[in-house]
Amino acid sequence: MSMSSWLEVVNPGPLTTVQDLGRSGLGALGVGHSGAADAPSLRLANRLVGNSESAAALEVTLGGLEVLARGDLIVALTGAPCPISVDARTHWANGVVRVPDGARVSLGRPLTGLRSYLAVRGGIDVPEQLGSRSTDTLAALGPSPLASGDPLPIGRPAGDLPGVDLAPVAAPEAGDVRLRIVDGPRADWFTGVARDALVSGAYEVTSDSNRIGMRLVGPLLDRERDDELPSEGMVCGALQVPPSGQPTLFLADHPVTGGYPVIAVVLPADVPRAAQVRPGQRITFDRVPQSFPDPGAPDD
Repeated sequence: MSMSSWLEVVNPGPLTTVQDLGRSGLGALGVGHSGAADAPSLRLANRLVGNSESAAALEVTLGGLEVLARGDLIVALTGAPCPISVDARTHWANGVVRVPDGARVSLGRPLTGLRSYLAVRGGIDVPEQLGSRSTDTLAALGPSPLASGDPLPIGRPAGDLPGVDLAPVAAPEAGDVRLRIVDGPRADWFTGVARDALVSGAYEVTSDSNRIGMRLVGPLLDRERDDELPSEGMVCGALQVPPSGQPTLFLADHPVTGGYPVIAVVLPADVPRAAQVRPGQRITFDRVPQSFPDPGAPDD
């Protein structure tokens, strides 16, 4: 492999994957969108190092990543704020960090949040699959999760550095997280008591959670109807309820179809916050009004 500069993985931590903004428009082929679970954090990391917002970076779950710089590099870390060390010197998250050739970059455990994003000026230049460099853990598309010894080629810078040293953004919440929802396409399959319970109780995120979805434990969501539901399309943020009555919140690598009813859907603007919630934290839901255009109304 011939590369002008690259990262050599020493320790991938609990889970590190390559992510960009995902694969669009392939749902009819059975290919999900995937991409960064917290897309705003990925976009910010890329902007800080002068990349296109869609450039591939590393999504690091609960820190622990260690890499060696092969070439002089510029990096930025966003999302869950980890201590980032270059050899023995510690730097701030949400800032621009210069990494000399041969230096070791190490991420500690984040104080809050779950997923951090490490962008490198030039982007992670692994081969695309179906128009994206993202790892889809459900479909097994894209590069495999990082392993010790992996080389990660770095592309050529495509833009100027923005001249910003630090981006003052809030860290992910440490306590209960409140997410806005609208009624799902099968909300009427549930009892009124269940629909009320969804927005009046709290749901704990279990350890049985990943990029595909978060399993939640809280008030049971009983059905009004017990019919068999044919598989139908799923979206990121869908709250699907299996026979157990405990919901699953779908995230970036969710399946494109599902056979359990969806009681509600988290607003797209709140899904990145959901992706930063750790096991053991609690989620509460706030139902907000939704409106749909009248198909018979004249066009403006």
